[in-house]
Amino acid sequence: MLDAWLHLALVPGVGNTSLIRLLTAFGSPEAVLTSGRAALSSHLTQAQCDALLADPDPARLEAVHAWLGQPGNSLMTLADEDYPKNLLEIADPPAVLYCKGHRALLNQPCLGIVGSRNATPQGLRDAEAFAHALSDAGLTIVSGLALGIDAAAHRGGLAGAGSSVAVIGTGLDRIYPARNKALAHRLAEAGLIVSEFALGTAPLPGHFPRRNRLISGLSRGVLVVEAAPDSGSLITARVATEQGREVFAIPGSIHSPLARGCHALIKQGAKLVESAADILDELAWQQRLTPPVLPEAQADPVLDVLDGAPASLDALAQRTGLTLDALSAKLLTLELEGRIASLPGGRYQKIH
Repeated sequence: MLDAWLHLALVPGVGNTSLIRLLTAFGSPEAVLTSGRAALSSHLTQAQCDALLADPDPARLEAVHAWLGQPGNSLMTLADEDYPKNLLEIADPPAVLYCKGHRALLNQPCLGIVGSRNATPQGLRDAEAFAHALSDAGLTIVSGLALGIDAAAHRGGLAGAGSSVAVIGTGLDRIYPARNKALAHRLAEAGLIVSEFALGTAPLPGHFPRRNRLISGLSRGVLVVEAAPDSGSLITARVATEQGREVFAIPGSIHSPLARGCHALIKQGAKLVESAADILDELAWQQRLTPPVLPEAQADPVLDVLDGAPASLDALAQRTGLTLDALSAKLLTLELEGRIASLPGGRYQKIH
């Protein structure tokens, strides 16, 4: 059974759309492979028929079997009972998915987070903080393992209870970009990496838009954190809308080029969000964010100095001794956890 799926998936020149067409017409990989040229020719070109009717490349089959023999590696097919139900709703579900890690995460409630590869420090902090808070609320964070916002989202997801899934545009035996190698190992151990592309597939430009439809397809909604007007993240948002998923965007400065994509999405109907709670409310999510209970010995210095009247960022920096960057990241986390509120005039107040 597995060999039939592999044979079909590894036919050169026959892409996923053709595979889905064949499986719809014939019912199973075995039925496709035992059909004659006359039956296949109404669904494939002559060159595709030639490739499908030829014997499979034994070296490629052997390489896949060797990879499948390694711990944590598996092949998921449309016939599997645990094939993600959300992907069955999209127009072009992958016939096979190569999986590395905990594939059960594909059937958990998911939230996609995408954004710029050249993100600002604030954008990276936002992505990681939102992902951490949403993961702790029980959502699995899905992204694309790119530099910038994707990587920050994965780090935040892994730090929370819901973990994280990376959908990549190469074969699973290749890590792209190489700088995310350590993050990929963490995902394989505590989360999941998936790809519809065969082992050995290089990071070709056309693969990443196809990867994006799976990020949104797996998810109940997609959050965009910093995106230029021509960003690939906007492709994910557009596909998410076409798939009937919610689209969320974090607003930014009118002077920032990386805010323009998010502002365009908001103008088009995406939900403007300022906190993780905004997303959970829109999704009517039953599980709520639970602020961690800190032991007395680990009392939060920011919360300590906010016990009285509201304070400004500069005043808090002076009282806590934290740098402005560290303090801003801490304030965002506390706000996402519902422990403080931001007030007009750049002041903050503790929520009792």
